[in-house]
Amino acid sequence: MGTATLFGKSKFSSTTALGATTLPKQGPPSAASSSNPRLSSRAAMTEQMRQVREDMEKDENVQLLMQGLRGQNLNDDSSAAAGVNMLVVEMDEGSGEDVLPLSYQPEKLEAYFAKRPAAVRKRIFQILSISSGFLAQVALDAATNKLEANEIKRAGQLRDIITSLGPFAIKLGQALSIRPDILSPRAMVELQKLCDKVPSYDNALAMATIEKELGKPVDALFSELTKDPVAAASLGQVYKGKLRKTGEEVAVKVQRPFVLETVSLDLFLIRSLGQGLRKFSFLKDRTDIVALVDEFAGRFYDELDYVTEAKNGIMMHADMASIEQVVVPLPFADYCSRKVHVAQWIEGEKLSQSTASDVQDLVNVGVVAYLTQLLETGRFHADPHPGNLIRTPEGKLCILDFGLQCEVTEDQRYGMIEAISHLVHRDYTRIGEDFQTLDFIPKGTDLTPIIPALSKVFDAALAGGGAKSINFQDLSADLAEITFKYPFRIPPYFALIIRAIGVLEGIALVGNPGFAIVDEAYPYISKRLLTDESPRLRAALKYMIYGKEGVFDVDRLIDLLQAFEALEAVNQYETVGLDGGRGGEGGKGPASPAAALARGGGSSSVRDALRFFFSQEGQFFRDFLLDETVKGVDAVSREGLRQVATSIGFKGPWVPPVLKAMVPRLNDNDKKVVENVQKLLGFFLGVGSADMLGAGAGSSTNGPSLVPNFGFVSGLRGGGSSSSSSRSGLLGGALASALPGGLGGQQTREQVEMARELAPVLRELAPQMRQYGLQVVGKLTDRVASRVLRFAREQLLGNERDGPAYSRS
Repeated sequence: MGTATLFGKSKFSSTTALGATTLPKQGPPSAASSSNPRLSSRAAMTEQMRQVREDMEKDENVQLLMQGLRGQNLNDDSSAAAGVNMLVVEMDEGSGEDVLPLSYQPEKLEAYFAKRPAAVRKRIFQILSISSGFLAQVALDAATNKLEANEIKRAGQLRDIITSLGPFAIKLGQALSIRPDILSPRAMVELQKLCDKVPSYDNALAMATIEKELGKPVDALFSELTKDPVAAASLGQVYKGKLRKTGEEVAVKVQRPFVLETVSLDLFLIRSLGQGLRKFSFLKDRTDIVALVDEFAGRFYDELDYVTEAKNGIMMHADMASIEQVVVPLPFADYCSRKVHVAQWIEGEKLSQSTASDVQDLVNVGVVAYLTQLLETGRFHADPHPGNLIRTPEGKLCILDFGLQCEVTEDQRYGMIEAISHLVHRDYTRIGEDFQTLDFIPKGTDLTPIIPALSKVFDAALAGGGAKSINFQDLSADLAEITFKYPFRIPPYFALIIRAIGVLEGIALVGNPGFAIVDEAYPYISKRLLTDESPRLRAALKYMIYGKEGVFDVDRLIDLLQAFEALEAVNQYETVGLDGGRGGEGGKGPASPAAALARGGGSSSVRDALRFFFSQEGQFFRDFLLDETVKGVDAVSREGLRQVATSIGFKGPWVPPVLKAMVPRLNDNDKKVVENVQKLLGFFLGVGSADMLGAGAGSSTNGPSLVPNFGFVSGLRGGGSSSSSSRSGLLGGALASALPGGLGGQQTREQVEMARELAPVLRELAPQMRQYGLQVVGKLTDRVASRVLRFAREQLLGNERDGPAYSRS
């Protein structure tokens, strides 16, 4: 099934959907795993993504596409272009049941305009008078097979026509400009140059609208109001004023006359045209205009209702209250009506035009803000162009204009995080199912032929060897195959997500060419995985760490924990206030999660990890790791007891069978479990893997001794002092590195400082640690009892068959 565009097929239409879905990667390499050059680490994959981006953007079409998605071509002029004249249609409002619907209802629109043929004829004449020449040229291009050759020229002409036709045409053009599944990259670029600024209308009409809508004279509402608007757009114009009642500075937005009528008429006309074109199957297969209008119109009607915008703003103000660096102007609901919107006045400059040194930090804040909307609240700011992102004089990020808001369902929110965990493990069958959940592929579609194509694309993009190992021509062909051959599309809500993240990335790349959105997104996603109580995300966490093979991956777990700590470090720093400066401006705290990750761990990070693990919020996580903890303690205990038995003479045939049954030798799996526990404990206590895994100097008759790795009883290993052996073990090595003098030897200044930081935390968490220890002991007792019972059963069966069991040394 092909993906159509208004100017031909879009070769790269699937790049965005797939690229955006592959954003989240592994967390950073921990101290315990830094020597492991796995490509699955977040840092390694971030670097590869950066190289891939640089190489792919050498292709002109891909470069244009990425510029479009980042909003780098958006026209954000503060005033109207010279010679612009917006055409509207004046008509009576009607009465009784003969009125325009205030929400998108195609049937009612048809009935309303059936009674107003004069208005319909006037609008058709306006449209034809300014577009007939353009349409004739497009028809000629199609007849001479020059659509692609002339697409830039025609898109520019269409842009001028759209501006003259008013708000519906402008908003539709802007919506299409972020849809690579509908437009080619070049057409996207041209449409993004649309300017929403038009000449202001008569101030007397605006004042009359305020009085009619709010039921009071303007002077009774505002003690001050600018004589002329400070901004004018296609839907309305904005004045700066002061509330007479409170003296607060406010922005007063007043809707342009006859906007609802003209927009409704345009929707009626274009939908009627689409219904006519549906009779021609070849046109319907390329672009279904009716479906496109129905998808867009509902949100547009919401934008025309300033009461809805006020409600959206109030909800967004509450949703963003937890993020210290984000400001949302609070609407004054008592001063808002369908055509008048009054909200706090926020001073500032456009983030995209700011030269302040903290722009990069505010982009990072914006990423967290939009991820909070996307994955937590489900209410997503759907108009995130650069003009709606403001840097305040206090160095905060202000988000404006909530007329357009996208609702992301709970199923979609969870589906995005589940897709991340499946992508990490390259489980392409489940990724195909995720695409159905997220509405990239229609539900009920047979995924059997699609999975191999997805596997081919993702394997190429995620392969080792860096960007130079990727054949981008083949990758583009594979992406095109998925888009054209299968029913793959970018759902409307996801196009808005791409736009929001793309705009932030575009601003960040101006000042930091090495910016990687995944570095800022991964810490937030890790927090959701580690703390969300929903069964679906708990299952996703298990899958992230265990994978489809069910094998515990401690490095991936530490990656998640480090990313979580990075976000907590930023949150803690931001609650201190602004007096100390941002991290990037001489402040001591990290400016972003990525900066915190780059700085590495430390005692504060250790405290965060321990506190989370033993907090109420970490209850599920403790339960989740209980079995792994028990396995590790069991393996350590068995080897320790075997060494004790050996040291007191229980060797070879002198080892009692019941002891062999209770403390069997460690196999390879057991040793891996012990290594995992060592890494995890080293991470929690801030001890490097070399300290946790250091080999001792002694040996035994049975091969290299493991006691240096498990020395929780001093003097077990022959040939060395008790202090040195205890310091080398699992607990001894960790605590000796943290606690000065207690286990012998000289401690470094850093170790003394860490011990001082760690001691009160351990005291604080003692009750929870004790409770968890009792759980471990209970499970451990069950394991030992199970071995004893199995030994007894096998002894009985062995005696009946062929003599005593465990007769060998």
